[in-house]
Amino acid sequence: MKAFHSPFTKIINGTTQFVVPVFQRDYRWSESQCEQLWTDILLIAKDPTARQHFLGSLVYVSTGDTSAAFTRWLLIDGQQRLTTLTLLLAALRDHIRETNWRGGDESPTVARLEAYFLKNMNEEGSRRPKLVLRRHDQETLNALLDSIALPATRSERIIENYEYFREQVATTDPDDIYRGIGRLVVVDVTLDAGDNPQLIFESLNSTGIDLSQSDLIRNFILMRLPERQQTAFYESYWSKLEWLFRGSEKTFDAFLRDYIAFKTQATKQEKADDIYQSFRSVFPELEQSCGGLEPLLAELLRFGRYHAAFSSDTRVSPELADDLARLRRLVDVPALLIMRLFDCHERCGSLSVEEFRRAIGVVESYVFRRAICGEQTRSYWQVFANLAYHVGDESPLADLEVGIARLRDAYRFPSDTDFRRELLARDIYGLRVCSYLLDRLENHGSREPTNTSTYTVEHILPQNERLPEAWQRMLGPDWKALQKTWVHRLGNLTLTGYNSTYSDRPFEEKKTIAGGFEHSSVRLNKFIREQPQWTTAEIQTRGQLLADRALRIWPLLEVDPALVEKAKQAELRELAERRDVAKVPMSSPARSLFEQLREKIKQIDPTILELAEAKSVSYHGPGFFLEVLPRKQRLSLLLPLDHAEIDDPHGLAQDATEWKFVVNAKYEGGVLLRIKDSEQIDHAMPIIRQAFILVSGD
Repeated sequence: MKAFHSPFTKIINGTTQFVVPVFQRDYRWSESQCEQLWTDILLIAKDPTARQHFLGSLVYVSTGDTSAAFTRWLLIDGQQRLTTLTLLLAALRDHIRETNWRGGDESPTVARLEAYFLKNMNEEGSRRPKLVLRRHDQETLNALLDSIALPATRSERIIENYEYFREQVATTDPDDIYRGIGRLVVVDVTLDAGDNPQLIFESLNSTGIDLSQSDLIRNFILMRLPERQQTAFYESYWSKLEWLFRGSEKTFDAFLRDYIAFKTQATKQEKADDIYQSFRSVFPELEQSCGGLEPLLAELLRFGRYHAAFSSDTRVSPELADDLARLRRLVDVPALLIMRLFDCHERCGSLSVEEFRRAIGVVESYVFRRAICGEQTRSYWQVFANLAYHVGDESPLADLEVGIARLRDAYRFPSDTDFRRELLARDIYGLRVCSYLLDRLENHGSREPTNTSTYTVEHILPQNERLPEAWQRMLGPDWKALQKTWVHRLGNLTLTGYNSTYSDRPFEEKKTIAGGFEHSSVRLNKFIREQPQWTTAEIQTRGQLLADRALRIWPLLEVDPALVEKAKQAELRELAERRDVAKVPMSSPARSLFEQLREKIKQIDPTILELAEAKSVSYHGPGFFLEVLPRKQRLSLLLPLDHAEIDDPHGLAQDATEWKFVVNAKYEGGVLLRIKDSEQIDHAMPIIRQAFILVSGD
């Protein structure tokens, strides 16, 4: 690598061409950035000390097809600055041409500006421009340089900034502009064939300013390749990824984060600013697992289609579009899981369209029920990521259903009882999912769905605290308390396009006015128009009817308990294989007792599963029946038995339910044994066998 401080005019002058790699982002400088550059140029032009102005860096490497008379460089860094200066020089040239301005011998002329900075006058075709941008940017720039009609698909940013400079040049002395440009200095960095362009690029852009994580990953992948291969891989794979996530760098970055997580089975969601570094660290493994760079890019494109079908509404799968849209309306974090299901659907062929729709429906029911029940959403990404990791190639739908069924505590699937109770008791109007709930209640199962996108939520019983007298009479003397209790409940909410018309009118008027409930085509309003009055009784009845419908739309997850148990045992076996009992901390006396006990437990049944915990050892056959807790000079044994039902002639057992907690215990049990010697191990074995028989069913 060679780096020098060089005048900008010296670098661009000569028979040379700078080519922006095809994978680089488009030209993006805004008018404010152009204004700053313009101000700097005029300041240094008028500085009596003839000082220079540092513009930044230009980093480039030979393209490999340079000849003796023509030098061609691949521009690694400095595209935005070089393009902006080219637009300024083109604007200056056009101003001089149109006004016939004449200066002195050292002044700018049309011929000088073109020959020194804009064109290689003795070259033809693709070699003629000194700067080659990408796609629409280059077509637009060429039109400006050659003074021809602009292309149909043009780069608006190129045109806007060129016109900005035309306005500025029109009121400025061209000699000042030319002098200022001549005093611009850059760090001129020329890379040798053995240099790593990506490492140098990162060091010059360490803050990540103006580059998304997906930009950095794209450059990392393609910058190491020869120019022709860069172009081929970009056009075949990466440009198609950019199209999938067009207009949303954030979503593109999220896809790459989810892809990396899926491939590495990540245990936490990567921070948004760390996606690139994470990709760099696992890139060798990704490339190797896919069998090379091109297969990796092909897989990225395939998974990108899956992700975009959910996150960006890119309709790569029309038969699933509506189901995916409904789920996305509720939550965006299941994208990784949806990618995995698409993989099973397309690559494995183990998930039919109907099964895929059922899988989406299960996730929708899970998320929606939890939203109604007010359950936490924190760590949802990890929940769905873990589900994706455990979805196998052979039976993905069953694996997903079992995985959700096994979620416990804060992330459980709400029961019908809980779901119905919250639907009827909560203030539904204040929930984020209120409009979604009413839309689904309106349109589920209909062959002629109602377009509710322009509708708003209507309170049948008005929410105005100054309730009109007609409503007060209908509700009775306790109207204020009844209104406060029932106004936001499910039974009192509907959808309408006439919200302002209804206002706080009496119930009978709401039914009969133009656009009223009696004339409404909204199915949710059928029950309402059939009622002679609207009191808490009608609200409660309608709420029950809508809750019944909600339980059918978002059904309970029903999974064969045998499948759940099978999955649990498989997970335990996997954990047992990964963990080492020898690493469970124990004193020498406790370890000696443990080894004796361990041998006797193995003799009960060879299928018993031994699992090393953080500070204990548990035994399963298949259900949990014993936890061994090492103490300083002894062992404590915790068993899931009722103290009153055990046979304990030697008085070893204590009632563990009398304790608030058992130190270091991971499991719960009703009986605790203290073991100090080999004889007590023998006395404990009948009780241990009793616990094993209880959980094994033998």
